[in-house]
Amino acid sequence: MEKLKIAGAWSGVLEIELQVWTVCMLREEVAKRANCGPESINLIWSGKRLKDDNPKLVELGIKNNGKILATRVCSDQGKSLREEFMAEEERSTRLARVKAAAIALSKRHADGSLPVEDFNIELEDQSGQKVHLGSETDQRAVMMGLMLHANAKQLIKKENYKDALEVLSMGEEAFSLCNTKVIELVDNVPILQIDMVWCYFMLRDIRWLSEAGIRLAKAREGIERSHGKDASRVRILQSGRYPELALHLRLELLEGVVSFHSGQIEKSKKMFTSAQAKYLQLQVPDDALSFLLSMGYKERNSKRALRMSNQQIDLAIDFLDEEKAKKAKKQEEDIQRRNEIMEQKKYGVTPLKKAVDLSKLHMLVSIGFEKELAAEALRRSENDAQKALDDLTNPETNSALQLDIESRKRKRHRQATESAIEELTSMGFERSEVVAAVQTFGSKEQALNALLGTAERNPTAPDNNNNANAIPPGSMPDHASLGSLSEEGEGDAGGPSSANIEDDEQRDLEMEDELADDLRNGDAFSDYDIEVTKEGEAINEYLALLASAHKK
Repeated sequence: MEKLKIAGAWSGVLEIELQVWTVCMLREEVAKRANCGPESINLIWSGKRLKDDNPKLVELGIKNNGKILATRVCSDQGKSLREEFMAEEERSTRLARVKAAAIALSKRHADGSLPVEDFNIELEDQSGQKVHLGSETDQRAVMMGLMLHANAKQLIKKENYKDALEVLSMGEEAFSLCNTKVIELVDNVPILQIDMVWCYFMLRDIRWLSEAGIRLAKAREGIERSHGKDASRVRILQSGRYPELALHLRLELLEGVVSFHSGQIEKSKKMFTSAQAKYLQLQVPDDALSFLLSMGYKERNSKRALRMSNQQIDLAIDFLDEEKAKKAKKQEEDIQRRNEIMEQKKYGVTPLKKAVDLSKLHMLVSIGFEKELAAEALRRSENDAQKALDDLTNPETNSALQLDIESRKRKRHRQATESAIEELTSMGFERSEVVAAVQTFGSKEQALNALLGTAERNPTAPDNNNNANAIPPGSMPDHASLGSLSEEGEGDAGGPSSANIEDDEQRDLEMEDELADDLRNGDAFSDYDIEVTKEGEAINEYLALLASAHKK
């Protein structure tokens, strides 16, 4: 037994076993002797507050005759501290999950691997065209940065600026992994810098002032490089529209705030005045909005179109129609891509875990080769079309390919049959009857129908009615949810299946889905679609401060 000297809320010596006792046990013992609840006791050792994360006291370095200070707090304060600690732990865990999920998604979708999902994440420009930026590492870095930025924007909308700032920092780190010559071509990094400073501003944290100035200078330089002088490049690409106006408003507002707090009064006044002009320019006229609403357009879309079209109704209508057409085309492409992914999963993956290249597959099929055979040849040859063609035209390798395909078909069918038998047996049916039904009817659904029909014709059959696991016909789940036997097992084509790919890593489905939804809900103009109400209030606030300072 060792001894601990306690002082404070209760004073005395406790005889304990350091190898056994935890912080929680010590807190409860001190609270008991101090006639209060454990939540009212804080334990301090060597200047550190001990937390109830269940390490043994000896693991914390506490030794025999160690001195512990016990302070007493009110019950509410103790509860508040505990809740605060738990909230911070949960926040840290969530942020770590966000980063891990972004890394996993970008890794899977940037290297050409077969997606485990029914979608594929690809980089596009503002016109919706697929783009490839630099190397695979560059693609992955940009993809990860965009996912994190999109997630941070959702946090900003929820006014969770603290967490948004953390996620934006992760996004900045991801973008930094990309070749600078590649990333300079786009405006995503400058926009991220502006969003970071916006979070500083909304948190009203003056400590970030100097860093904010540096970030804004980089943002302006990047914006001018990608948008052109006076946004000339944007004006050409967007057919005379002004999608960047709200972004420039926020940039000038933040530059004005930094200048104001740095004592550069004249510069701040210039920035606020310019930002105010843009703010007024972005105010949607009621008559223009009413006209678009009368044409059947939705209010939010109408306001967005008018703001981005400098309040010109004809340009706004063109914008709305173009966006509607783009959305419809995107939906068609998504459906087509999902179907392609399902087809690729059927063929499995190459030795390097890549999906079978469907364009090369279609080429081989077009010259007369059977589709499944051509897919297997491509899979084995790592999508080398010439090598696949050589194997297909060589009688010996062609025969070997066919034998392997048939062998795997039989294996998949056997596995599906065994799975069906186990599933139906677990429902309470006699195993011999299940085997007979599956072998007779071939699919789980038909076998289940037959077994249920037998049960109804033999209501007193002891094996079914007395079995605790038996499910009455009226309580059966929808038959479609059971699936059916298939000659084409998903992903099993000799190489690792899509399921096997994920055996290598533990997926966080919830967080991956959240990141994917953030991307799915955005579009080419999401970065510029800023609701400027808070900006307008801030401009008026600082202009009033400037006016007040001038009077003095």
